[in-house]
Amino acid sequence: MLRIAVCVSGGGTNLQAIIDSVADGRITNAEIVRVISNKPGVKALERAEKAGIPSVVVSRKDFSDKNAFNKALISAVDEAKPDLIVLAGFLVVLPEELTEKYTNKIINVHPSLIPSFCGVGFYGLKVHEEALKRGVKVTGATVHFVDAGCDSGPIIMQKAVEVQPDDTPESLQLRVMEQAEWIIMPKAINLIANGKVTVEGRKVKVED
Repeated sequence: MLRIAVCVSGGGTNLQAIIDSVADGRITNAEIVRVISNKPGVKALERAEKAGIPSVVVSRKDFSDKNAFNKALISAVDEAKPDLIVLAGFLVVLPEELTEKYTNKIINVHPSLIPSFCGVGFYGLKVHEEALKRGVKVTGATVHFVDAGCDSGPIIMQKAVEVQPDDTPESLQLRVMEQAEWIIMPKAINLIANGKVTVEGRKVKVED
């Protein structure tokens, strides 16, 4: 049974997609053992409580410096003894110690088709605003392993979403979540939980 720790910062819609997928059998051989939030009082924590999942808050404001915060974050992860760490809208740059310790055991969902609209500063609505400014006809989402860089780890899977002529950043964000993020994140977790994902250098091999 794959032990999953999910890291969140806000509403937790991707967390909910994972919870629902475990409940209805789209994700097998896995359980969410802890939800870690860097912000108190967010909707994601309510979702965890409703699902009976233990949660913990590690807020930067509670620590004197970044180093102390990073140590607390690593401890919160370690305590869960996870086989997989899922970043579900987690707006924190992970300390390198954590990415090294859990190499190829941390995954993230990013709301674009990497390498487009990714990297430092590209998160949330900013991604969709830039996609619309550029006039792209297709966008989407990417699930990738997390390394020491920003959105630079090996790609597990991607799903394309069409951009509509009347899209706003908000409407595009919702469509990307509904048609891509909430689908490929649970799918990737299920594949990992069932031993169907292997990393070979910069490339990921996925068995159907």
